[in-house]
Amino acid sequence: MNYIEQTMQILKHHNCPTDSNFFQAVREVLESIEPVVSSKKQYLDNNIINRLIMPNKEIKFKITWLNDNNKIETNIGYRIQFNNALGPYKGGTRFHQDVTFDTFKFLGFEQTFKNALTGQHIGGAKGGADFSPKGRSQFEVMKFCQAYMTELYNSIGEDVDIIGGDIGVGSQEIGYLYGQYKKLTNSNSSIITSKPISLGGSLGRKEATGYGVIYFTETMLCDILNESLSGKICSVSGAGNVAIHAIEKLYALGAKPVTCSDSKGSIYDKNGIDLELLKDIKLNKRESLTLYANKVKDAVYVSRDDDKNYIWSIPVFAAFPCATQNELNLDAAKLLVKNNTTIIAEGANMPSTNEAIKYIQENDIHFAPAKAANAGGVAVSVMEMSQNISFNYYDFEKIDKKLESIMRNIYTNISQTAKAYDKEHNLVD
Repeated sequence: MNYIEQTMQILKHHNCPTDSNFFQAVREVLESIEPVVSSKKQYLDNNIINRLIMPNKEIKFKITWLNDNNKIETNIGYRIQFNNALGPYKGGTRFHQDVTFDTFKFLGFEQTFKNALTGQHIGGAKGGADFSPKGRSQFEVMKFCQAYMTELYNSIGEDVDIIGGDIGVGSQEIGYLYGQYKKLTNSNSSIITSKPISLGGSLGRKEATGYGVIYFTETMLCDILNESLSGKICSVSGAGNVAIHAIEKLYALGAKPVTCSDSKGSIYDKNGIDLELLKDIKLNKRESLTLYANKVKDAVYVSRDDDKNYIWSIPVFAAFPCATQNELNLDAAKLLVKNNTTIIAEGANMPSTNEAIKYIQENDIHFAPAKAANAGGVAVSVMEMSQNISFNYYDFEKIDKKLESIMRNIYTNISQTAKAYDKEHNLVD
């Protein structure tokens, strides 16, 4: 048995059989790095692989809080401090009713590599709770965030573990978390990133992941095909922070994004997504995309129950999965290949299944993997920490230029490494 199957057996022995996302993420990395492991005996001799796949710490805690009806509610909080070989743990916080240990183990594992690719000295972590801010009053969200931080604060710190935002945790939730941390510790440390500007946040942070994936894609296209995104039709999935700012940057580069989606359905607007309307619906009103279809005459809305892969059936030059894990399956990959899509760039964390990635690569579609392409958010988070420490805050243009430079450097580094191992253009490996 080769080291991959041996390692997977060890992994499954130490984890729950239902940790499917975590197992998927680990297998993809193990298969990718096989040429390196085969050529460098010391990785196996020093047990590096097994040490790499095991989280350093798995923290699980109870959160009790009082809702608006004066009833006590109970939730479960998590923090996976995966790897701090390069520096303090760093990773976002996700509030969603469906999260489990599996969610955060896979995200923390992915975060470790993503953070390393930025060239900054930070490790990987991820955390959150099975609480959804949707449908909650602002007072309930505040009380939950305060209760969450009260249970977690002793396990984090600016030299230990730095948290940030993620799904369900925007600048408002971060503000509540940060306020409670300050109250408990009497400290203004840069323990939390993605803060509101008024609390020491960085300009450009909310745009960073979406902008970053487009900068990465533009660099890749220029290098491989001597082309740009200007004038190209593109599909984007999702309607959250990453998707909205990917759409915004696509327009800035002269491209035409024609799709978006949420948990209930997908929009196709042949005239190009109305960005201001999308922002109003999702960032201000927090409504379903059915409202978009009601307001835009030519827009087509298809519910997820009717066709979960509708968004990938639209013929486009470039596709950007920016919603959630495993949204792009094998059937979706076949649709993209059938429509002669040129490039797929991942904006979400592990949005494509391993089977889909394999099929995409076999059919010569250029593929930009999430661990590289969506690293822009954490890159600007580290800049935020630097600004907090120095009390020297940068303007938006400086942040944006630095972000673009980091994303171009990530592409250059992984492209050169792929060539060194005879895997030219295989950016997954």
